[in-house]
Amino acid sequence: MTHIKKLSQLSKEESGRVISINPKPEIRRRLQDLGLVPETVVTCVFKSPWKDPSAYLIRGAVIALRNEDADGILVSTRKAGVLENGF
Repeated sequence: MTHIKKLSQLSKEESGRVISINPKPEIRRRLQDLGLVPETVVTCVFKSPWKDPSAYLIRGAVIALRNEDADGILVSTRKAGVLENGF
């Protein structure tokens, strides 16, 4: 079963596949340059004790994003144990 949620809602060590990117215009290009485009698999690797910012593994690089920036990115997640095309 697939669930859609904001990137900021991923739990630590949870992964999702990007389905849309609608951040603030000033950060959109930077995220795309970092490889955050539709179909990219993203894993939350760290949540700050205050929940902001969080660190995400994106195409082999760890990137910290504030929740306000991660809120504009939607990802699909699957329940544990469900694999389809490597996800």
